[in-house]
Amino acid sequence: MNKWLRRFNVLIIGIIIGGLCVTNYTKAAAMPNLSIPTAVQDEGASLARNTFVVQAVKKVGPAVVGITNKAYMRDNFDQKVLVEKGVGSGVIFDSNGYIATNYHVVEGAQEIVVSLTDGRTLNGKVLGVDSATDLAVVKVDATGLPAVEFGNSDSLMAGEPAVAIGNPLGLEFRGSVTVGVISALNRTIEVGDRKFKLIQTDAAINPGNSGGALVNADGEVVGINSVKISAAGVEGMGFSIPINSVRPILQSLVEKGKVSRAYLGVAALDRESALRYSYNVEIDHGMYVTRVEKGGPADQADIQQGDIIEKVNSTIVNSVADLRAVLDNVPIGSTVDVEITRNGKNLTMHPVAIEMPN
Repeated sequence: MNKWLRRFNVLIIGIIIGGLCVTNYTKAAAMPNLSIPTAVQDEGASLARNTFVVQAVKKVGPAVVGITNKAYMRDNFDQKVLVEKGVGSGVIFDSNGYIATNYHVVEGAQEIVVSLTDGRTLNGKVLGVDSATDLAVVKVDATGLPAVEFGNSDSLMAGEPAVAIGNPLGLEFRGSVTVGVISALNRTIEVGDRKFKLIQTDAAINPGNSGGALVNADGEVVGINSVKISAAGVEGMGFSIPINSVRPILQSLVEKGKVSRAYLGVAALDRESALRYSYNVEIDHGMYVTRVEKGGPADQADIQQGDIIEKVNSTIVNSVADLRAVLDNVPIGSTVDVEITRNGKNLTMHPVAIEMPN
């Protein structure tokens, strides 16, 4: 009896040990491989992921900064307190601390704080602004900063890739990257009495992206993001100021703190505006002169109230924006050819442009 009992116990123990071995083997076989791939193992995936977008962001991203606009306001106890008015983006275009941004980003600021990608925050100074083009230059006291490389916006092609880098919706989303294409070139957008020739892109540009960079596939900045259409039913349309238009503005703001523009000393209205203000005129094109500044260039050239301006330097003008667009390209001190109609007669006047007063 004891002999059979011993054999039975040995058999039971053997079954238990065998079961444990099988269980452990099954668990080991089912365990997923969670080890981190080495660089060699991941080489193919890295090449696939390391696209032109990644390279463009590595090249430009460190030079895209956050700009916080602060101004004094009265609190509930009528005390002056410095509060944040808004946050936008900027692009370092010179390693000695020169930053391009939009005018509306720094408008009304009493203190500017620049947030760098390395975590530093520096006080900024507005060197100059140009409300006409919505551009401004901010300077920080630092050297050796990462700076972008400007491309040639005249060489852009509709359909080529575009990358927008900025800080949408504030610094919480700093350095955000969106990708799209160049949707159209020289897209004319009229804002107030100004016409802007802009780059249209479907790369998402949201509030806070203003002043950020539009980058091509070579990692070159080809535009400064500025206007976002947000009207009902309009989606996927962002706009950027072409960098070839930006360059001379930045240079003038750095050197003089302002942009000098030609001035003729004449006020004029288009057909619709003239009728709205009850001027008794019958014109289907051109600009109706409503006022001539006494002693100004137009007055000295005998341009009179009631004249119809049809062309300036051979360019048809049918709106204030048209007139300003032509004068923006006129050098100070040069003679301007102004073609008018007066009492049914066609005349050409020759005022000499002066610098627009502040």
